[in-house]
Amino acid sequence: MPRIMSVSDSILVEATPSAVYAQVSDPTSMGRWSPENRGARVLGDRRSTYVGMVFEGRNKRGPFRWTTRCTVTAADPGQRFAFRVHAIGAKRPRLPGAIALWEYRFEAVDGFTRVTETWTDNRRAWPDFLADAFDRVATRGHTFAEFQRGNIRTTLERLKAALEHDGDAAGRGGETALHD
Repeated sequence: MPRIMSVSDSILVEATPSAVYAQVSDPTSMGRWSPENRGARVLGDRRSTYVGMVFEGRNKRGPFRWTTRCTVTAADPGQRFAFRVHAIGAKRPRLPGAIALWEYRFEAVDGFTRVTETWTDNRRAWPDFLADAFDRVATRGHTFAEFQRGNIRTTLERLKAALEHDGDAAGRGGETALHD
């Protein structure tokens, strides 16, 4: 059976699209919601998110830790944020290659924002049998599509809880600046 190359899920958040975008488009904050990401370090001096911005994400799954290099591919305030993961390594992302694309879309719906998170497997050059074997070892028995489906659901639920509960970082319209 061919592997599933993309999965997505959505959730309604009681906040404006621009407020949700302001939080999600700050890669240094993703660790607040993601079950694997532990934050990021933006490379360069710019503080606001822009297409071409590069960051290194710190990640952890069980006892394993790794770092990825990512480049922002879409930064449309209140509408869309996306980045591609194109290098990976234990402490430094030294191994280049097409890994994944992450996308977040924001849509106003009756006083809420529908946030849709999508993961796309960019390892298209990998034969299915090899990807399947690697995935099952890396995820303890699952394909990456199955595994990411659960991660996306967890991330969206945590994002919703944080923005609706806190009201701090913009649950209802305020925005925060990207920080180092």
